[in-house]
Amino acid sequence: MKILVSNIGSTSFKFRLFELADGERELARGGADRIGGDGGEFELAVCDEHASQAESFADHGEAIVFALDMLTARKVIAGRGELDAVAFKAVMAGDHEPVCMVSDELLERMEYFVPVAPAHNPPYIEAMRMFRKVLGDTPLVAALEPGFHRTNPPRRRHYAVPPKWADKYGIKRYGFHGASHRYIATRTAELMPSAGRIVSCHLGGSSSLCAIRDGESVATSMGLSPQSGLPQGSRVGDLDPYALAMLQDQAQMGLRESLRRLGSEAGLAGVSGVGGDWRDIAAAADGGERAKLAVDMFVTSIRDYLGAYLIELGGADAIVFTGGIGEHNPAVRSAVLANAEFAGIRLDEANNAAADGEARIDADDSAVAVWVIPTNEELIVARQARELLERANVG
Repeated sequence: MKILVSNIGSTSFKFRLFELADGERELARGGADRIGGDGGEFELAVCDEHASQAESFADHGEAIVFALDMLTARKVIAGRGELDAVAFKAVMAGDHEPVCMVSDELLERMEYFVPVAPAHNPPYIEAMRMFRKVLGDTPLVAALEPGFHRTNPPRRRHYAVPPKWADKYGIKRYGFHGASHRYIATRTAELMPSAGRIVSCHLGGSSSLCAIRDGESVATSMGLSPQSGLPQGSRVGDLDPYALAMLQDQAQMGLRESLRRLGSEAGLAGVSGVGGDWRDIAAAADGGERAKLAVDMFVTSIRDYLGAYLIELGGADAIVFTGGIGEHNPAVRSAVLANAEFAGIRLDEANNAAADGEARIDADDSAVAVWVIPTNEELIVARQARELLERANVG
């Protein structure tokens, strides 16, 4: 079974092609960037061969057609009809069935939630419609990010607002990064079957923590929108809503404009003054007060949620770092777990500094295992698509 997993950004299209008929094998990966502008690039990796070329695309549809044609030209697939499904790591449709066929009903729910996922839902809706047009009857499967967190108890799914707001308008806590946290739950169980209590730390341009008990999410740091929780690369994270009233009164900034700025000019980028790329922030933190403050705020927020989840779980068997920052920045891991010996957590600093790829980095006398595990969201989405198709006797 050949499943193409599509990961859509506002100006990017990334994909991975899996063969899941007999085992799990990645056939190809690639993508396009700067869609809708100039100076774009298309990348394609097949086996150990990687190639890139300058290529500009007017919209996601052009990038999708180009990718399918390249996969055919490279003989990865015999043609578009050889794809058994296209699966999407989709973001937000409220309480819609978490793994489902792309339908008009799903697209309508995604449209409804555009105001809380303005950078994510519109390009996914466009891409889904374009794949429909290009591939005809090929099944399209959506694996929605909040799905993994549906096991959170009601006390963690609701805000302290009138019930009508949740029931009629869908204002509640949903959580995101579901594919990543699900992969961490699955992979940690393979590496350490005794780990029933896991705190997954997905840290990158977009970040969240998740408390996992016996493979199920019981708490997560994001809420109604991907703009909540930890400070993100350019998104504010948690903010008192009355700040919006102050911006309106004192800066004459309307609601839509303030939300736009809080989603694109805030977060670590807004605090640091050097942008939202962690490498630039870390480099500037040695001598820059704003960049150092951004680092300290990020680490403090992670520690706040980590502490809460240790209490929620009654301790932890494993803490896992993943995502671009979580996987590649030993200084952040060390800062997050500093002075945590009281909770039975002790890093081996040498192993932490040397970690490259999947690695265990806790000290021999640590009561809690600490792992670095590269996430694989696309593989999770491919598995979910396969399971749905098998249940529906498709493919």
